Amino acid sequence: MTVTPATPEAPVRLTQFAHGGGCACKIPPGELENVLGSLAAPPAPSTDTPLLVGLATGDDAAVVALPAPEGGPAQALVSTADFFTPVVDDPFDWGRIAAANALSDVYAMGGRPVVAVNLLAWPREVLPFELAREVLRGGLEIAAEAGCHIGGGHSVDDPEPKYGMAVTGLADPARLLRNDAGRPGLPLSLTKSLGLGVLNNRHKATGERFEQAVATMVALNRDAAEAALAAGASCATDVTGFGLLGHLHKLARASDVTAVLDTAAVPYLDGAREAVRDGYVSGGTRRNLDWVAPFTDFGGTDADTRLLLADAQTSGGLLVAGEIPGAPVIGELVPRGPHSVVLR
Repeated sequence: MTVTPATPEAPVRLTQFAHGGGCACKIPPGELENVLGSLAAPPAPSTDTPLLVGLATGDDAAVVALPAPEGGPAQALVSTADFFTPVVDDPFDWGRIAAANALSDVYAMGGRPVVAVNLLAWPREVLPFELAREVLRGGLEIAAEAGCHIGGGHSVDDPEPKYGMAVTGLADPARLLRNDAGRPGLPLSLTKSLGLGVLNNRHKATGERFEQAVATMVALNRDAAEAALAAGASCATDVTGFGLLGHLHKLARASDVTAVLDTAAVPYLDGAREAVRDGYVSGGTRRNLDWVAPFTDFGGTDADTRLLLADAQTSGGLLVAGEIPGAPVIGELVPRGPHSVVLR
């Protein structure tokens, strides 16, 4: 990729310095599963901290049981990392979005983030390092809102800017949210509207700014996770780069159920359908749709809706097997059928 160094006369558009944007730059899910499936499982280490959630179901974070203190409550450690290329042009907003997205993996497991370290890649000969400071400042603001310490981090000189965090959190091992705990009869709730991917792609192409998308992406999933736990939910995942259909497929597959989706009940951000109509669909979204197609009964769902349901989200909401206040019910889990996802 050829880029032109930023100058005082030419405003910096961070999205032009990356081949992808946000969670749309993830490795395609089919390719990733093929590689991970070819790896032999390592022998379990001899330890008094057993792994509660690992690679097997492709959940949002790893979870390890901690030794229970004498007379104290049991606790589990939640560990995750997430970083990506710029999804918006404003460096402060990008930092906020990337931090909220990284913290989301802890919330998606029912945990609370405790400490994080920054992960920063920067083309220092092309982009002013003052912009990196703004990115880090955005991450600090969101971490402070979450009550999460920032304890340093790691940086590299890289042709493409990238930012995110490795996050460690704590959870009650008896009250985890897992993607393999879905059961037939449970409703499905979605806590953020879809359309982030197509709006971000339009922003990258045109420079238009979509405040509704930024506000959605910087919003923490903390309240949604607390509401899910308070409602007695035990199954959830966050909706990010693999799109709603991809994450729904993973949840249904891990739980050995079928997810029936009421397409008319799914909420979308203002402008999302227009962005699809006008062609602002990322390659990541199309790869998501190709991946889930063999496992999905699309019924009579139109092409634009299929793309929106597979839209690669960045810092999306929680998909919860249960009903929680303020979140629309978009479907239900039923006994396993020939498809993992059925659209109605």
